Amino acid sequence: MKTTKIGFIGGGNMAASLVNGLVASGHEPKQLWVSDINPDTLTSLSAHLGVNVTHLNQEVIAAVDVVVLAVKPQILAQVAKEICPCLHPNQMVVSIAAGITITSLTKWLCPETPIVRCMPNTPALVLTGATALYANDKVSPEQRDLAETILRAVGIALWVDDESELDAVTAVSGSGPAYYFLLMEAMEKVAVELGLSEATARLLIQQTALGAAKIALESSESPGELRKRVTSPGGTTQQAIETLERGGFTELVAQALHAARDRSIEMSKQMEANT
Repeated sequence: MKTTKIGFIGGGNMAASLVNGLVASGHEPKQLWVSDINPDTLTSLSAHLGVNVTHLNQEVIAAVDVVVLAVKPQILAQVAKEICPCLHPNQMVVSIAAGITITSLTKWLCPETPIVRCMPNTPALVLTGATALYANDKVSPEQRDLAETILRAVGIALWVDDESELDAVTAVSGSGPAYYFLLMEAMEKVAVELGLSEATARLLIQQTALGAAKIALESSESPGELRKRVTSPGGTTQQAIETLERGGFTELVAQALHAARDRSIEMSKQMEANT
């Protein structure tokens, strides 16, 4: 894997995070290529990570074993059609563009292209991301391993069996960081009202979120069981939990995730209709 040549079409935040994660995990920088229309982006990647950079997508494709499409969904059709004639036989394409289906990618590339579609999330920017992957039937077991390894450079990577599951993944982990930020924002506001300074409230909330996530990751118990462990009968936590439940907290979360999933489906259909 560390000698595999990997190319990125697009050098934005997510691509830069993947490149940084690969280099940090021991991948040779000279085996990595990035193309982008922004010369400042290329200069920064070359200076800080030592990777190969170019403004020509075709140059990247000619040099690498696998191509990662890391451009905005709105321009992916244009880019995919442009690079299609340049792809090698059986050269795998990995797309991290949200909402763009395998069907669309196959139409823009070619029917025989091995394609992996990914749904990463923004914590990948700090190497703690969660990514779901789906492959078409042209992707070999070795290519699946390679795609998984690339995405594991920025966190965990999990395969789904059906592409439609990526809409649920979008609702859960793709949009998920914003849900936690909203809760943290609300807690911080009330903590200040209760008399804490903004700085104290923010640090306490951030560390508490980090600690809770770490416990959940390292425990074999369900979140429900972990919640019960810190909820003493008749205590302050129970009082808070019961207040949340009376306010319809669980049902509101369900409505929010269903709404996000439905919007993901809707956006995919809109993008397909416009290309």
